[in-house]
Amino acid sequence: MIIQEMANSTSQWLRGDGPEAEIVFSCRVRLARNLEGFTFPPWAHDSVLRDVSDKVLNAVNKSDYLKNSHLINMSELSSIERRFLLERHLISLEFSAGGSRRFLVTEKGGMLSLMINEEDHLRLQSILSGLQLMDAWRLSDKVDDELGRNLDYAFLPQWGYLTSCPTNTGTGMRASCMLHLPALVATHKIDELLKNISKLGLVARGLYGEGTKSQGDFFQISNQVTLGLREEEIVDNVGRVTRQVVGQEKRAREILLKRNGTQLKDQMGRAYGILLNAHFMSSQEAINLLSRLRLGVNLHLFPQLNIPVLNELFFMITPAQLQVKEGKEMTPSVRDELRAKIIRERLGKLR
Repeated sequence: MIIQEMANSTSQWLRGDGPEAEIVFSCRVRLARNLEGFTFPPWAHDSVLRDVSDKVLNAVNKSDYLKNSHLINMSELSSIERRFLLERHLISLEFSAGGSRRFLVTEKGGMLSLMINEEDHLRLQSILSGLQLMDAWRLSDKVDDELGRNLDYAFLPQWGYLTSCPTNTGTGMRASCMLHLPALVATHKIDELLKNISKLGLVARGLYGEGTKSQGDFFQISNQVTLGLREEEIVDNVGRVTRQVVGQEKRAREILLKRNGTQLKDQMGRAYGILLNAHFMSSQEAINLLSRLRLGVNLHLFPQLNIPVLNELFFMITPAQLQVKEGKEMTPSVRDELRAKIIRERLGKLR
């Protein structure tokens, strides 16, 4: 019931109303925490995970921000429903595999979620539209403080928060921005950019984070180092690099328009034509075409369209979203037909 309700609603972070939202699709802050005196999830017995989930859910009920949120028992979900939550960026790839004593707490707008018994006992994340990384951190930090008043976190003064993976020890924080970089890809500058980012202690990942590849010219930029820095410093560093990448993407777009303006407009127009008229479309093709169209909208080539509609379409047409909303499993060919229909109808209304 909750999953179906979510499938019929739009996440607030898709509104495209934050700073630099034409390039920065969203920003996210994730905090990893563990409870003092309890074995960490990868090595814990079921009884330990049960006790941990009971304690965390009790703290959730005492949180002003989370107490009225959705509570989802991951063991009660089908594989498609778990995949749906991954596509909505509410859970990690590892968490989508399921498992006992795993719970998801998410507020109705989708901006804040809490995974219980993932790689760590708690994985708290906030996600906002555009370049609002500091605001996302403040939201996560506020809820983290609320939960911390009723939970004893595993913490050592010389090391910070203790985590299952040593690379998360310290602040336990990952700050990331999802960027749409079609011009840097088209001008063949993306590889050099990614190399330079790695030299700054950051890493670029795919559309669904760690372990995934880039799709539709989307890249997630996040910090690698969590130890030895304050949370504010990490947020500031990721935000500063993101702003530099935004500037490079803007310059690359100007170059494309000057050098290959007619060809670029032709590509955008063809993408729009296919999306408006196709009756059969794979997920990958749809993402690639919507990516081109999104660039065209940002270049003011399609005044009848807007970014929020395209942002929503990226998630309305994913495999699990389609099946959850229809309430049944579908073959790839049936999904491809339904996907094309949804896109035709949604864009057709804006002509």
